[in-house]
Amino acid sequence: MKDDSLKVGSNEMELVDFRILKEENGEVYEGIYGINVSKVREIIGVPSLTELPGTPEFIEGIFDLRGIVIPVVNLAKWMGITGPEDAEKNSRIIITEFNNILIGFIVHEAKRIRRINWSDIEPATFISNSGSIEGSKITGVTKIEDDNVLLILDLESVVQDLGLYKPDLDYVPEGQEDFTGLALVLDDSATARKIVKDALEKMGFQVIEAMDGQEGLEKLDDLYNIYGDDLHNKLKIIISDVEMPRMDGFHFSANVKEDERFKTIPIVFNSSISDHFSENRGKDAGGEAYLVKFEASSFYDEVARIVRAHMK
Repeated sequence: MKDDSLKVGSNEMELVDFRILKEENGEVYEGIYGINVSKVREIIGVPSLTELPGTPEFIEGIFDLRGIVIPVVNLAKWMGITGPEDAEKNSRIIITEFNNILIGFIVHEAKRIRRINWSDIEPATFISNSGSIEGSKITGVTKIEDDNVLLILDLESVVQDLGLYKPDLDYVPEGQEDFTGLALVLDDSATARKIVKDALEKMGFQVIEAMDGQEGLEKLDDLYNIYGDDLHNKLKIIISDVEMPRMDGFHFSANVKEDERFKTIPIVFNSSISDHFSENRGKDAGGEAYLVKFEASSFYDEVARIVRAHMK
């Protein structure tokens, strides 16, 4: 599924366009959704599944994929959507990998691959604040042809719902001296920003937050207006997510490394995308390290190593 033609700093992503059907008052509506290709291993037909007693209704079961047991989630059920009786006739399973976890999602139809610029993706705050179950699962929206809207799902929250992903938040590094100075954290998820902020504050940093790459560049400009050329001594590290509306982490990093004022400040990518292609793109974009959310021991060790090297 991976397309190596995406260039670092292009601020583009590729999405698998898939559909979820919804029936209300006798009418059938087609929801258009997307997931980053970087998280997709493959798309297959629905195999015979083994049910798991005592699990939530949206878990359809498990199956063996070339020696690996994959849990399968019915996306419509997870989102609280009731589809028409024949909704399953074209169903597919999208096999994904993120946070180093493999999981399958049943969708009603997989359509195509779309290349979209992050600048055309808006945060879905107006949907996620609507109070609906479906709205709370959306992280971004973008317009496509015929005035339709494609919704980007927060599939990572499924992993949390399943209890498969539990950050080791109580981990505390031993024998590590306190650091001082500033750290800039970029992430469109308030939950993820808090996890990273708490970890950095444990290490002694004062944390500045941004919701995406565009706001991150604005924060850097603000800091330069305060500290001038001494900023590289004040701002010790930047921690950036990769998938963010308006400007993604790779494009943000490329901009930082091209700016004489900021290019020596180390950047660490902290992403749920756990494929080697994205890790390599992170290095090409100027990142000192690429971490998968959120393994505290690796996070503390890498941040400490990079900051110490930068201070020499």
